[in-house]
Amino acid sequence: MESTNGTAIEVPLGQVNAEIESFFESAPPLKDSADISKKLKEFIELNSATPGNGSARRVVCVSSGGTTVPLEQRCVRYIDNFSSGHRGATSTEYFINAGYAVIYLYRRGTFQPYCRSLPDDPLLECFEFIDESDIQVRQPYSEAVKRAINGHHTAVAAGHLLKLPFTTIFEYLQMLQMIAISIRNLGPHTMFYLAAAVSDFYVPWKDMAEHKIQSASGPLDMRLVQVPKMLSVLRKEWAPMAFCISFKLETDSEILLQKADMALKKYKMHVVVANELLTRKEEVIVVTSDEKIHVCRDKTRPGSDVEKPLIELLVERHSAHIKGPHA
Repeated sequence: MESTNGTAIEVPLGQVNAEIESFFESAPPLKDSADISKKLKEFIELNSATPGNGSARRVVCVSSGGTTVPLEQRCVRYIDNFSSGHRGATSTEYFINAGYAVIYLYRRGTFQPYCRSLPDDPLLECFEFIDESDIQVRQPYSEAVKRAINGHHTAVAAGHLLKLPFTTIFEYLQMLQMIAISIRNLGPHTMFYLAAAVSDFYVPWKDMAEHKIQSASGPLDMRLVQVPKMLSVLRKEWAPMAFCISFKLETDSEILLQKADMALKKYKMHVVVANELLTRKEEVIVVTSDEKIHVCRDKTRPGSDVEKPLIELLVERHSAHIKGPHA
């Protein structure tokens, strides 16, 4: 909650838990939950083994893309929370390069790791038809396709990348809870990099029309309920020793840092990455309890991005977290 003077008011955890329990009880069952659990278990077991250098591998959950809010149980219409997924996909590559195993929780149809250099429709634009039994990569895209395929296959084959797709707000939050509880035993070696654009409001499943809402019924009057804030429970209960990073996006630079500070205090995040809509690809501000660090892409280098220095800074801060108190 927020007071009239703009300061954060902490809601009792018991009240938050009750809201979250109500949300999960009313949500439709997660499809393939047994398969997701099996993949998580195998991925975590593989990366829990101590590598040759004697230190445990770090695991980060990167959430990416926006969530949808269905308006019907047999969904035709929905409210979308836009995010291309570029930041999450790009950051995933840098985390893997830094030695992390990544659980990539992503919106179906958004940007994928290792595909930054490919065109928007890579299957149709990058390949050409030769004959009935053969296609080949078009020359202008040959190096980009090689890099994408090699990077992706290498990360997956090594057990350093697990991709879990979602579409709706119900899927996203159920899967986030599953991931957090699954990696909890890894303690401070875990990180949450929550770059997904999560819906603030939703229609409870029990209140939805089962079938497509008919336009002939006239103007649509629908009540949306606020999505429970899961971050505080993630920090305090689901994965209390993990290093947690959330994002704050605003269109108004005048309130950006104020909102980031409020999120930091309210949800007990270790870091909030503040970014303004128009400049988010050029610079971000890393907000912690005692400093604000401007992180910018290197404009002297063609093709550079802001994610590289951002991930370098966060890896450094995670290292300090592992060595220090984690509560």
